[in-house]
Amino acid sequence: MAGKIMRDEGDMSGMKRIILEMGTGNDLYGEDYTKAAKRAVQDAIHHSSLILFKSLDINPENMEIELNLAAWKPEMIDLDAVAAELPYGKVFPKAVIGGLNIHDEVTGRTSVIVNAGIVVRLPIQ
Repeated sequence: MAGKIMRDEGDMSGMKRIILEMGTGNDLYGEDYTKAAKRAVQDAIHHSSLILFKSLDINPENMEIELNLAAWKPEMIDLDAVAAELPYGKVFPKAVIGGLNIHDEVTGRTSVIVNAGIVVRLPIQ
């Protein structure tokens, strides 16, 4: 089940920041910013095993996830498609200028690199 995509910052009062994950993704040949952003999210979430949900008997759907993406052309990222990569919680996606493009003068291709920062908050007292 994919996370529910939210369009504003929401009311994160009462929520405690408990996780920060970072990842990098690329599209070497197609200049596809969405593909690179999805890979950045997958890179971030595959570096952890969040056992705290079962250990503390917390429903992962109660997570609020701030999905931050940095790309040379942030407007080229399909935020809904990238947010759907996160399996649980309420996702608040946004994209800003950043990342890196590397152009190859010989082939005329540009490699796209996108960074992801994923902040997870839970209602913990």
